[in-house]
Amino acid sequence: MSSDFESYEQDFAVLTAEITGRIGKVPKLVGDEKKQMVVNVEKQLEEARELLEQMELEVREIPPQSRGMYSSRMRSYKQEMGKLEADFKRSRIAYSDEVRNELLGDDGNSSENQRAHLLDNTERLERSSRRLEAGYQIAVET
Repeated sequence: MSSDFESYEQDFAVLTAEITGRIGKVPKLVGDEKKQMVVNVEKQLEEARELLEQMELEVREIPPQSRGMYSSRMRSYKQEMGKLEADFKRSRIAYSDEVRNELLGDDGNSSENQRAHLLDNTERLERSSRRLEAGYQIAVET
């Protein structure tokens, strides 16, 4: 029994190391490479979840006197899995922010451009207001 659990542990360790490496690469990639990496990480996370399920089944079949040690290992593996999922979520958020900025054309200069347009429009409005006031004064005088 425990040999199956230990082989699952080794597989889980290798898989989580791969996932961690790929999660670190996600924010640095661009375009289709990034999309493909996200899909790969999602597949690997699903595989890790399945491994955890198999490990849980093995723990249930272990005799009660030695089950405690394996149960504590399972808790730590579940915590590690939760941490990996949270890290992946953060890397995806960075990914979605980049895509949103790309779609909206939002770059660092856009706020400066918007401010310049606003100032131009404000000046134009003030000139028009002065002309209207001058025309009103002429109409009142006549």
